Amino acid sequence: MSVAIITGSAGLIGSEAALYFAGQGMTVVGIDNDMRRTFFGDDASTHWQRQRLEATLGARYRHYDLDIRDAAAMNQLFATYGTDITLVLHAAAQPSHDWAARDPQTDFGVNANGTLNLLEATRHHAPDAVFIFTSTNKVYGDTPNRLPLLEQAHRWEIDPQHTYAGGIREDMSIDSTLHSLFGASKVAADVLVQEYGRYFGLYTACFRGGCLTGPNHSGTQLHGFLAYLMKCAATGTPYTVFGYKGKQVRDNIHSSDLIRAFDHFFRAPRQAAVYNIGGGRFSNCSMLEAIDWCQAITGRALSWQLSDQNRIGDHIWWISDLGRFQADYPAWQLQYDVPRILQEIYDYNRERWLSLA
Repeated sequence: MSVAIITGSAGLIGSEAALYFAGQGMTVVGIDNDMRRTFFGDDASTHWQRQRLEATLGARYRHYDLDIRDAAAMNQLFATYGTDITLVLHAAAQPSHDWAARDPQTDFGVNANGTLNLLEATRHHAPDAVFIFTSTNKVYGDTPNRLPLLEQAHRWEIDPQHTYAGGIREDMSIDSTLHSLFGASKVAADVLVQEYGRYFGLYTACFRGGCLTGPNHSGTQLHGFLAYLMKCAATGTPYTVFGYKGKQVRDNIHSSDLIRAFDHFFRAPRQAAVYNIGGGRFSNCSMLEAIDWCQAITGRALSWQLSDQNRIGDHIWWISDLGRFQADYPAWQLQYDVPRILQEIYDYNRERWLSLA
């Protein structure tokens, strides 16, 4: 039996991964205690996704309502499956800048201490397993905001002569920058994952994602902007854009594209690998552009307003350079761009959203 342990298994990335790896014949052990509901309220609950996984996968999916901050519980669970564990995909997190500032201890406990607990359990019970960590581009803090950016009609863009014109590489410094407390807790986890690769020889990877998105996302105002924006457009809920004239740019990667990248690494792992991962130049948009697409897809005007105050540590422009990962795994290519992502989010969730409105 080949076991994949997936944390945050009812979330966007975790649920997509559970379906994918169960489809590859693995037994999926999901860890998810629906803390997203605690972070962001009832509308963000992932319970619906857990029910879908259990109904769809049956015996191939085993759910554990556990907290990754509980070291003893993690150790016991990993001991139960032992060397049958071939993959640990760590997607559980507290993902919001704003929420982290409200409760730094919980944020650090989930993001940093929880990651440490999983690394230790892997080292002691499944040392040959591949450990994949969903890190974040927020480990770079607000350093991207110092890039030479040019204001255009609907977006900010980087000077085309700059070395990062094709996207930001992993050689950007993570030092001397404003991270936000969320960014700091993810830095701690990111460095731990690298160190367990270098120091203990585990097969580990940090995937530093931009905006991860897709139809499984329980998007809220504080996290998951494409899914939440489309939800607002579909249901007539007012939306607020925070700062930068609405011209801030994000690359967006569909959860399916990301899971396929994880699978490539799983099949040919390395130690202490670090990859920027996102939509790159293939799939990116500004807030203004995303609003236009949502309005076109739903056929209705979005009620939105612009706040002059940006979120602390937020990026003005982020597009990932995918070169390092594609050099290591040249068979992997992106399939979803932003319009296709938004259309799928709308088609998949429209009836559920309207039934809850």
